[in-house]
Amino acid sequence: MLRLFLCVFVSFVSFVVEMRASAAELPTSMPAAEGMSAAKLAEVGKIMNGFINDHKIAGGIVLVARNGKVLFHEPYGLMNLETKQPVTRDTIFRIYSMSKAITSAAALILHDEGKLDLQAPVAKYLPEFTNMKIIDGDKQRPAECEMTVEQLFTHTSGITYGNPQGNQTEVMMELTEALDMQSDLALMTTKLSQIPLPFEPGTDWKYGAGIDVLGRVVEIVSGKPLDEFLSKRIFEPLGMTDTGFYVPAEKVERFAANYYSDGKGRMIIRDDPQRSGYLRKPGLLSGGGGLVGTASDYMRFLLMIAGDGEFNGQRILSKESVDLMRTDQVPKLAGWVKFGEEERTGVGYGLGFSVTTEAHKNNPHAKQGEYGWGGAASTHYWLSPDDDLVVVMMEQRMPYSPETEEKLKPVIYGAVEK
Repeated sequence: MLRLFLCVFVSFVSFVVEMRASAAELPTSMPAAEGMSAAKLAEVGKIMNGFINDHKIAGGIVLVARNGKVLFHEPYGLMNLETKQPVTRDTIFRIYSMSKAITSAAALILHDEGKLDLQAPVAKYLPEFTNMKIIDGDKQRPAECEMTVEQLFTHTSGITYGNPQGNQTEVMMELTEALDMQSDLALMTTKLSQIPLPFEPGTDWKYGAGIDVLGRVVEIVSGKPLDEFLSKRIFEPLGMTDTGFYVPAEKVERFAANYYSDGKGRMIIRDDPQRSGYLRKPGLLSGGGGLVGTASDYMRFLLMIAGDGEFNGQRILSKESVDLMRTDQVPKLAGWVKFGEEERTGVGYGLGFSVTTEAHKNNPHAKQGEYGWGGAASTHYWLSPDDDLVVVMMEQRMPYSPETEEKLKPVIYGAVEK
């Protein structure tokens, strides 16, 4: 019996070691071998170090992959100005809305298995969303259209974020604290279902908590908590060993600080990694913005997407579902992606990513068919199918700034030689 136990234990340890080894390595290559200029990619460092010297960011990391292989993976500056810890390749970042694509992929796994109908009313899975109301002037009326599961993905459901200076729906979102991290997904959806929508589902585009509701749908359909489903079906198969809803105690030393600028060239710590709320598991598992992780982990997820649903021999999604994620699924009636008064003409939204369908002034260096998104702490990523290019950029500055993406995008695209 003892010998059997020892054999099983040794086999288990070997398995864990192999898993850690495989998770630690990304497929790599040299720029020249993948048709990119190493000299031009070196310009990335000059830009990143310039941001650091100008006290715009404390530090960051940039990964570039082409043809499924990482050929640029460079950290810059400090992850913590107070402790002088440098950014490393395994630094853990708050990825905020970069969580959305992962939760969307989780829902599409269930769709691939025939368990989730994208065209079904949300109320089929969450009955509290039956008989939704619409704000009509200073009154409310019953909704004429049922909110569908697909509309949760595309931000056309009418579910918004809170904003104390926003419209009536946004103010109610703020007052009810529907996304309180000490709450839970069931209470969240109960609160959201009682808030009237600003428009008929499917008729407009409004960024909001639809993906958080989708996370609850994943729980109901799968019968598992969202964190468990993500771990078993996405993180473990892809080797995303540092991604989750909180930072375990043994990883805190790798957790970056989050900063904001005082507008006078000084960076002020906003979230101290030693006292952060991310050090414990939240009650509300926010599939729309609650994850932390490394740049390498997110690159693994994106290489799976670029690989039509497969990475390193692991099939996560069907190609058909991946195509739904990276092609515009927003009806013309709903228009383009919008933020406040800004309409990003030429940018649509798939079941997980924004998608560039035509040139637009807000992102002049974007290419046709490019897709991606970012996070509230100014993290960014994008993929260009025509170039077989995947880029991940991490930093931790708030409020959100597109500056890094805007400066690096033409440089990285310019490094493509053939």
